[in-house]
Amino acid sequence: MTSVDGLRLEWRGAFDNRELNVLHAEGFGGPVRDDDWVAQVEGHSLGWVTARDAGRLVGFVNVAWDGGVHAFLLDTLVTGPFRGRGIGARLVEAAVDASKAAGCEWLHVDWDGALAAFYLDACGFRPTEAGLIQL
Repeated sequence: MTSVDGLRLEWRGAFDNRELNVLHAEGFGGPVRDDDWVAQVEGHSLGWVTARDAGRLVGFVNVAWDGGVHAFLLDTLVTGPFRGRGIGARLVEAAVDASKAAGCEWLHVDWDGALAAFYLDACGFRPTEAGLIQL
C-alpha cells in the first residue's frame, strides 16, 4: 500500500463489484453493468491496483497475465474529477513494479489513439506493432 497526495494506492486492493462497475461505465462510456469483477480478477489476473480517496474508489488498473513472463495491462480507469492529476500514471507505475516483482519480463498494453501520449509519455511504454481481430 502506498499513500500519495492523500490517495491510497494498493496492489490487489479490496473493492466491490458495484463500485468497479460504476467506475468502468464512466471510464468507457457505457451502462452500469452487473459484472462480477471480483471473481474475474481473482481467477484470471496477476493482480490489480486500486486508488482510493477517503475510502472512495477513484482509480483502478487490472494486470492479466499468461502465468509466465507476459503481463497485460487492462482497464486503466480514473474517475473524472481525479483525471489529469497523474493518478493513472501512478496506477500504471504500481502495476509495473508488481509485475516485475512477480517475475514478469514484459508488460503489454494497447490503447485508442487519444491515449497514446498517456501511455507513451506519462507511463514510458514504447510503441510496437501488434494485431487485432474484432470478434
